Amino acid sequence: MHASELPLGASLIRVLVGEDAGGLRTDKLLADALPDLSRARVQALIAEGQVEAREAPCTEEGVQVVDETKTKLITNASSKAQPFTAYDVMHPAAKAAEPEPQDIPLTVLFEDDHLIVINKPAGMVVHPAAGNEDGTLVNALLHHCAGTLSGIGGVARPGIVHRLDKETSGVMVAAKTDQAHKALAAQFASHGADGALERAYWALVWGHPRRRKFTIDAPLGRHPNDRKKMAVVSEAVGRRAVTHLEVKKRFEPEGKPVAALVECRLETGRTHQIRVHLTKEGIPVIGDPVYGRSHMTMANGLPEPAKSVANAFSRQALHAYLLGFSHPKTAEKLIFEADLPPDMAKLLACLEAL
Repeated sequence: MHASELPLGASLIRVLVGEDAGGLRTDKLLADALPDLSRARVQALIAEGQVEAREAPCTEEGVQVVDETKTKLITNASSKAQPFTAYDVMHPAAKAAEPEPQDIPLTVLFEDDHLIVINKPAGMVVHPAAGNEDGTLVNALLHHCAGTLSGIGGVARPGIVHRLDKETSGVMVAAKTDQAHKALAAQFASHGADGALERAYWALVWGHPRRRKFTIDAPLGRHPNDRKKMAVVSEAVGRRAVTHLEVKKRFEPEGKPVAALVECRLETGRTHQIRVHLTKEGIPVIGDPVYGRSHMTMANGLPEPAKSVANAFSRQALHAYLLGFSHPKTAEKLIFEADLPPDMAKLLACLEAL
């Protein structure tokens, strides 16, 4: 790539390799030659297709001349650097430290000068993070609210006082002033113990819940063997987690219980709480790719079309259908509900038809 073809703000750095430098790992050679870039950053640029190599033989006078017609994309960071080669490293422009507003459609359930309540779709990340720098709910809110969101908690999470997992749909509230943010955060911190906050979810689960109404009180912490997962752990290392459940419907084709619709109400708000608690109970959420793998073959025992719909369900069938809280300014009790999204409604209809 020539300098004239670079994206706005990007830079092109050329590293000439002579006879002696050949044989070193490409990532190490480039990192040593470019002190402003770490070896990990060089590896990332190679993985992103930002490093090219061109033949650069020496003239009789000992001057290396780059042959711009003979270009090779470097795709393996551990490959050996070749002698008499020019390595061109394209370094993209740095991204803004703060999230940028993006015109992403939102389903707004309520909005005033103090807060906004939305129905988050499955697949939308709440706030920017590594691997999800844009396209998030925060980006959408920054555009929709035109700079009126609060910034408590850091610029990466303006207005956000709670979150839902990426693949969990449902009702969320965001603050538009610092005062509203503080008041809402206090309600979420108490997790409904004072009666101000109310949260309920619909979950479609595999298995047969033995009781109609029950409570799971089991502490949660990081999984001992997989730090990306949560697990039920001892009280000594975990945080208290309480989920109240009520079975609303059981699906029993030919008298064989296979699935159920469960209402889950939170007394605490731990990461992946409902998903882990339901798995502990032996009734994992349908489609859960992390905690429901042991029940992935359950769909094969269903008749069509439920079999195909359940097998194609690629996210946890979990929807935050109800959120109630006290308005941070007026103290009025507000309750919002969101119908099941189309994918869960279709799955529920197939199970009801069994």
